[in-house]
Amino acid sequence: MQTATIHGQYVDILNKRIYPATVLVQEGMIVSITECDEAPNQFILPGFIDSHVHIESSMLVPSSFARLAVVHGTIGTISDPHEIANVCGLEGVQYMIDNGKKVPFHFFFGAPSCVPATAFETAGAAIDSADIAKLLASPDIYYLSEMMNFPGVLHQDTEVMQKIKAAHSIGKPVDGHAPGLMGDLAKQYIAAGISTDHECFTIEEAVDKLSFGMHILIREGSAAKNFEALYELIDDHPKKVMLCSDDKHPDSLLEGHINQLCARAVAGGINVFNVLRVACINPVLHYQLPTGFARVNDPANCILVKDLQHFKVIETYINGQLVAKDGHSLIEPVQARTINQFNAHPIALLDLQLPVVSYPSKDGLVPVIHAIDGQLITNLVWTKPSINDNAIVADIEKDVLKVVVYNRYHAAKPKIGLIQSFGFKSGAIASTVAHDSHNIIAVGVDDESILKAINLVVHEKGGISCVQGESSKVIGLPVAGLMSTADPYQVANDYIEIDKMAKSLGTKLGSPFMTLSFMALLVIPHIKMSDLGLFDGDQFKLY
Repeated sequence: MQTATIHGQYVDILNKRIYPATVLVQEGMIVSITECDEAPNQFILPGFIDSHVHIESSMLVPSSFARLAVVHGTIGTISDPHEIANVCGLEGVQYMIDNGKKVPFHFFFGAPSCVPATAFETAGAAIDSADIAKLLASPDIYYLSEMMNFPGVLHQDTEVMQKIKAAHSIGKPVDGHAPGLMGDLAKQYIAAGISTDHECFTIEEAVDKLSFGMHILIREGSAAKNFEALYELIDDHPKKVMLCSDDKHPDSLLEGHINQLCARAVAGGINVFNVLRVACINPVLHYQLPTGFARVNDPANCILVKDLQHFKVIETYINGQLVAKDGHSLIEPVQARTINQFNAHPIALLDLQLPVVSYPSKDGLVPVIHAIDGQLITNLVWTKPSINDNAIVADIEKDVLKVVVYNRYHAAKPKIGLIQSFGFKSGAIASTVAHDSHNIIAVGVDDESILKAINLVVHEKGGISCVQGESSKVIGLPVAGLMSTADPYQVANDYIEIDKMAKSLGTKLGSPFMTLSFMALLVIPHIKMSDLGLFDGDQFKLY
């Protein structure tokens, strides 16, 4: 019989009590917690759970993601396989489930509710309400993933409501996605049975949604950073709040995960028991997870941390197995297979011209996407374009660059728009991580650089690239153009290098590749770019 004995200060989160104890683990279960006179000054907690994350955004397959996450005390994730589903459909969802099962980690996958996300872009697959019902019937699927089509909910679209009904009929929760929605419209959206939202970027919006019974997920990812605006909710609504990353690039995951948010919350004066409740307990309750709370007769999904200020993890146990110790992952590498759907061919320089007559204009001004660092939301700016030989060109002085989206699924001409705030003075970057349909997206200061960046990605059949003059870097992502099968530490280090190169182009963005990946996310206001053209997120139509 496998046994483990953990000594330390046991943190009883629900009863708000800390005491010296010995925790005995046998066959993966906690069989006893014995209070004693003294124990080492290290703290025994339930493991952390990320309450909403797209594993694909880490550029790592699930088994590799787990190897990095356990070092930071994460024992499970509420994982929406929406990204790979938009590329590979149901086969992609099953790929994530199968790969995740190869390692000791708790991946709680959802049924992707919006594939494709909108009718104004080209995705690689479609998942309808009948597919959703089949997915939800599986014990490997725990919830209906974020319902991004909030207009469909408000207008009671038949397909949308059937998907929600399928989840409700078997008692599985429905995740939400309704950025900026407040008042009666938020009330109507929530009344449809949608229980969470991770898109709040003001405390007023979050409080409004809380008043209608919704759970708020405080998001702090590699691009969208809402923690500072929302963390005070933890003390005000400790039973209705959770923590999530949503999208986490590999370099960020190398540094930390939910443990970092716990440290920041405590440093901000939030009660430590409330912090641990939202990080460890609330996801288990809301999603009815079989991970327990690290109590007697619960699975031994627990962690040992150095203190309750910085939450540096000493050990991580999953089902009683020691999976991380002193900053080192003990999860063995897994050989992962690849799946993909990529039919794009190299483009030519002529394909990147933007004729004045083909671009929307008003009184001599043209619409420009204004990206905002740390946010998914974009603003609309009207500006006078720079024109050369009847074509619109980048204007480095005004920080107006070309943004290109190129269909990866079938032959089509690239669509070209204008974007502001990337700040590049030279070069270009490109990526097949482009939410939600994951066509190729690129931004750059000149057509030659954009061409090279896109064609580097095409050659790899998916990946991210950076071009600066004669120099270039590319990271191939052979799994759906989203994830690598390479060692996660190598992927993280490669990403650090290409990110450094991208920042050397002149940008002040904290995460230029992650920001770029959201410029095609049509379900976030106010203006975005799809493979079909410039998109008005307020009117929900192409320009």
